[in-house]
Amino acid sequence: MTQFTELGLAEPVLKAITAEGYTTPTPIQAQAIPALLKGRDVVGIAQTGTGKTAAFVLPLLSLLATKPSRPAPRTARVLILAPTRELAAQIADSVRTYGSHMRPSVAVVVGGVKPGAQIKQMSRGVDFLIATPGRLLDHMDTRAISLADTTAVVLDEADQMMDLGFMPAIRKVMAAVPSKRQTLLFSATMPKPIRALADDFLRDPIEIAVTPESKPVERIEQGVYMIKGNAKPDFLAELLAADDMDRAIVFTRTKHGADKVVKHLGNNGLYAEAIHGNKSQNQRIRALDAFKSGKAPILVATDIAARGIDVDGVSHVINFDMPNISESYVHRIGRTARAGKTGIAISLVGNDERAYLRDIEKLTGKSIPRLDPPAGTALDLSQPEEEGPHKQQRNGGRSRPGGGGSRGGHSRSGGGSSRSQGGKPNAASSSNGGKKFGGKPGGQRPARSGGGNSGGGAAPTRSRGSWSPASS
Repeated sequence: MTQFTELGLAEPVLKAITAEGYTTPTPIQAQAIPALLKGRDVVGIAQTGTGKTAAFVLPLLSLLATKPSRPAPRTARVLILAPTRELAAQIADSVRTYGSHMRPSVAVVVGGVKPGAQIKQMSRGVDFLIATPGRLLDHMDTRAISLADTTAVVLDEADQMMDLGFMPAIRKVMAAVPSKRQTLLFSATMPKPIRALADDFLRDPIEIAVTPESKPVERIEQGVYMIKGNAKPDFLAELLAADDMDRAIVFTRTKHGADKVVKHLGNNGLYAEAIHGNKSQNQRIRALDAFKSGKAPILVATDIAARGIDVDGVSHVINFDMPNISESYVHRIGRTARAGKTGIAISLVGNDERAYLRDIEKLTGKSIPRLDPPAGTALDLSQPEEEGPHKQQRNGGRSRPGGGGSRGGHSRSGGGSSRSQGGKPNAASSSNGGKKFGGKPGGQRPARSGGGNSGGGAAPTRSRGSWSPASS
């Protein structure tokens, strides 16, 4: 089995990896690192949770270690573009962690915060600039940032940047970078527009695809409840009260919907935080910190949280609303079962979302098991389907999520990581052929204690309820 010590990384980087307790690279790391160290352009395609960030951060740090120099004022030696503020901050943390024995200078340039501190930081020049495209263009327009000396560019989560409408901004940024550069493109999926972007900006790239495109990781146990829309809120509260729900992310369609879910859960004694584009940067940081620390065991998010954030111990992902873009399902459920662990993904499908479920199953090539909702809440599948609540084109023709600055510093947060301890839902057969999953409620709802919350403040007491997945 390949070890990090065999990949040709610089000694300071290897020391940092060892200090973090890592010895064996993931498949994307094992294949990408040697190519990057040789100076090759790379297109990397891998599922979420497979270590893409380290796959480009480690070799870029090693290359800088072999060519030490002080960056000129307002310039950056390496530029990493990310679709959201939260992902940009996470990448910066990785650069600092893996560069702990090198102490590279790092700047994060994103929307949602005042630009003054960013301008001051860039005035000295940096080794690594991690930025969202919109805010970066703002600083380039005022000449606070120059890319004239940039020798390497990374486009991380390129397909989401396309979905968020960043393609024109990316092209402007790439036009400002010297043609003699190393370009890396990493993504979980590779739709045609991203392939065209790669063809335009990469020179003879090595393509590394370690897993089939858009296939959910096999370690995620998936299940679907076909349920009446008005029954979703109470059923969600029952699911989240299960004993095995160590840490869960709930996805909603809209920002307003996320806030409503948080309020409903709070009224049922469950402490949750919401994170979406209408939240200020400080609110989003506080919500994510509460989720990471375990103070808030539930994070309710829109699709801004579907990719890129690494939070330990996410045992469950619940789709309260189904995504209309099929690939988003893959990224959502990828918040669990990370770093080789297992996880649970549960979807609540209303009558107006049945077409979305079919599209997801067509994309993934897998039929998701149907589970039995509580008595009286199941959809009558013989009735005509309602039209989906939103129809969007994959490219263009829709508004972009807010929260990221004047040009499109869009945002995402949340995240999934390895599943922490906690029982896996039982898959026992039921009388009508369905399965119990994640502690399906039965009989009366468990008593709860604690008051509601709307995010922030002291967490109310969380009563797990009188039933568990294994006993229901």
